[in-house]
Amino acid sequence: MVVDIDSAIRLKAFEWLKEQKAIHGDVLPRDLLRAGFEFEGEHIPLIAPQGIFKPRYVDLPLSITTAPNGPYPDRLGPDYLMYRYRGSDPNHRDNVGLREAMKRGKPLVYLFGHAPGRYEAVWPVFIVGDDPASLTFKVTVDDIGIMPTLAAGTAVSEAAVGRRAYITAIVRRRLHQRGFRERVLHAYRQRCSLCRLRHYELLDAAHIIPDPEPEGLPTVRNGIALCKLHHAAFDGMLLGITHDYTVDIRADILDESDGPILQHGLKELHSARIILPRDRQSWPDREGLDLRYQRFKQAI
Repeated sequence: MVVDIDSAIRLKAFEWLKEQKAIHGDVLPRDLLRAGFEFEGEHIPLIAPQGIFKPRYVDLPLSITTAPNGPYPDRLGPDYLMYRYRGSDPNHRDNVGLREAMKRGKPLVYLFGHAPGRYEAVWPVFIVGDDPASLTFKVTVDDIGIMPTLAAGTAVSEAAVGRRAYITAIVRRRLHQRGFRERVLHAYRQRCSLCRLRHYELLDAAHIIPDPEPEGLPTVRNGIALCKLHHAAFDGMLLGITHDYTVDIRADILDESDGPILQHGLKELHSARIILPRDRQSWPDREGLDLRYQRFKQAI
């Protein structure tokens, strides 16, 4: 049962975020989060220029935000999401607010910035550790299903600690994967580098060196924006991309006849150059491409 305005607003925020993700997908635009939701006639935004945000009508911070390329090095730790203090003063009022949220067991929203203007919302999260020496808070994620019965300040059971560790590990992997996709698609201006398709739902970020390998880092230079057809063709060794950014379609595919999709979707790309990001620093790594291309040649 809702017992106070602060708790009611938090639950409303979680319900609203669930609705927005159903409409817009897992990564939400900043403008939507800034507009926020209505609560009893009042406007409640979820994001602001400061990373630790307490809107009116709540007692303590409601959200924490990691901005893309922001000033604070937040990171995904092995067991926790690590959130950096605001500034270097442990007693800054925003840091004090998060510390108090930890003491009271208040649930928050974590807005994780993947690319400019693009944020993934994770909720409910809890501050579970405070390390002034490294100027960081430890954050864990819990199951939204426990929220209606969770009283603020209730001691966290051993089972809850295990549950949070498990959920946080899943979320950490998800943030890693989605962050890579968002950064790559942003660099390529949300279009396939082979066919120029711009439908966001049909685009992927393809790894040049696969993710499980040591060199398969989640960096833009190890990625190429591809539509789902060309991503599958790239991973399936139907096409390769040379170190000078030229498409090579497998010989047996070039000899095959199988309708317009094969003709226009693959065969006509042979010897074409891929579309590159505007920023040269985001262009695919030539050494990685060459390594991947040699594997393509060996697979023929």
